[in-house]
Amino acid sequence: MLQAGTIRRVRQTLLSTNLAAGALCAWEIRPEKLDSAFDYMFQQDPFSGHVVIRSTDAVSPGSSYRLWTTLKVPQGFSLAKHAQWLRAQVGAERFRLMPAKLLFTLGVGHVRRRGLEPGARAEQPAQPLKASVVTLSDLEWSVLVALKREFEPRELVRDLWTPRAREADLDLAGFVRVVRSLQERHLIGRFSTFLEHVKATAGNERATRYNALFHWAVPKGREIDAGCEVGRHYVITHAYWREGGPEFHDVNVMAVAHGMEKPVVLAHKAAIDAHLREAGIDFAYTNVFWGGRSEIKPSEIVPSAYRDFCLARGIVPESMRAEANEEGASA
Repeated sequence: MLQAGTIRRVRQTLLSTNLAAGALCAWEIRPEKLDSAFDYMFQQDPFSGHVVIRSTDAVSPGSSYRLWTTLKVPQGFSLAKHAQWLRAQVGAERFRLMPAKLLFTLGVGHVRRRGLEPGARAEQPAQPLKASVVTLSDLEWSVLVALKREFEPRELVRDLWTPRAREADLDLAGFVRVVRSLQERHLIGRFSTFLEHVKATAGNERATRYNALFHWAVPKGREIDAGCEVGRHYVITHAYWREGGPEFHDVNVMAVAHGMEKPVVLAHKAAIDAHLREAGIDFAYTNVFWGGRSEIKPSEIVPSAYRDFCLARGIVPESMRAEANEEGASA
């Protein structure tokens, strides 16, 4: 299935929110440059992860921001400076960086979410999770580099980890010891097979057809309450508190849902809207950004990889260092 493309990748996942600064980034780009910018982000920038062209059903605040990416830069480096550099490479007019202040849901599972009734949700609200970046030693980074690399089909054998231990210049026992210490610090995710969920695979099957990014502008001070209520809905794969700023009518709660039929996705959105109001959380504005062309890859998070990236492009790595108390930015 990996060779046929039904499975997109097999890898050990990391909880990268605790390993590198990240943000959702919306880009305003002229239509004639949109596809080339998409290609650049996906093919040339190892720090851009999800790359999606989005649209709205009507002209609305932020609808001119068609390209959306997730962006991570390794520890010590600047999201804003990297975004400014990307802006120059692709000819973007403007961008908006939106770091997650809190996470409420973070997962996948598009196939198992089929057939859910709109409004289906957990008995209790989701729990907020704040990302906090953990500092690692050189040895720990070398183990993570070996651990996280995607498996080629020929590598999927009974003994997966001895060859990876050798990559980190360790025996298997030493490799496992370091990985366990990383797991104790909540840095290790699932060992996962990722299905191709956007493109058609063998038999012209798709895991999902519609990718919706929901926006809500809830009253200040109610962001956590709203996020916890949104995140308890089973259809939601991602939910977070992000500040959209004036470009996006000051939305502050965002969530992602997928589905095979657009009316069903909208029915889920309407059920969440109704539930928020029933919970006493009104919102001044809401919108849906629909995903079109998209590609997904893991963002590179290793500091040495960022330094090498800079040097290969004539950038002084130290010039890309983060400023104190750096947060989201528009430009």
